Amino acid sequence: MRDVSAKVSSRRTAVARAVLRLSPETVLMIHEGRAPKGDPLPIARTAAILAAKNTPNLIPYCHSVPLDWVAVDFDILDDRIEAVVTVVAIDRTGVEMEALTGAAVAALNLYDLLKPVDDAMEIEAITLLSKTGGKSAFPRPGGGRAAVLVASDRSSRGEREDVSGVLLAELLEAEGVSVVAREVAPDEMNVIAAFVEKWAMDADFVFVTGGTGIGPRDTTPEAIAPLLDCRLMGVEEHLRAYGQRRLPTAMFSRSVVGMLGPCVVVALPGSPGAVRDGVAALFPYLLHALDMVRGGSHEP
Repeated sequence: MRDVSAKVSSRRTAVARAVLRLSPETVLMIHEGRAPKGDPLPIARTAAILAAKNTPNLIPYCHSVPLDWVAVDFDILDDRIEAVVTVVAIDRTGVEMEALTGAAVAALNLYDLLKPVDDAMEIEAITLLSKTGGKSAFPRPGGGRAAVLVASDRSSRGEREDVSGVLLAELLEAEGVSVVAREVAPDEMNVIAAFVEKWAMDADFVFVTGGTGIGPRDTTPEAIAPLLDCRLMGVEEHLRAYGQRRLPTAMFSRSVVGMLGPCVVVALPGSPGAVRDGVAALFPYLLHALDMVRGGSHEP
């Protein structure tokens, strides 16, 4: 199976369709209630719902996703029945296989129920009509520029290699954000504040990693918070919630996020793991801030 533990839960939808071709005489028989095994539609609907809910038992690499809604609709035409299955869930992975499985099983049950009277039936197509949710729902605007500051006494003195800053720059570049500056500074409030103020004049994002804990030299939040025009409390809450689901000690993080002019300032913990989690939690969703500060729509 694919590891989806780093993904963020979002509302996922998928719509799939299966087409069963059959004779006009069989269609008339359904309309008149003369099918030999009774009305096939309620049975096929129930089977499709059960199939969608049990997809991981049929397709081994599918994740177990708690489904919030499954709808099955039938369109009976002159020479075919179209079964359309809609699936909704709030989770970390998509539900297109659940919709496709439900549509396929709906068609198979219709076939089974009608085969005594129509041996020329054919399941023509099983098609994914649409899907939403996840990172693909967030287009990535171009031109994002970021500066990265590592707040660490030991790294600034050369006593410890800077791993987090290098990793953060690499992860941002992978998200399509150009890193235009990267520095290492001691855990001094005035030094951290000076870098943030300078870089915020030109960059879209300023990331500071380190100094967000509760140690005696962890003063990054105190250095940054007074500079901000507004705090982005929702982003801060999201960062901590994401971290705590993966590491209980993330509860001690004092990550700060806010706006300094049109620049988004983000203070992350200093460990490489926290940096990786922070970027996974924020991107590509944080890029939506670029649209908003440029006067765009609030809809992603």
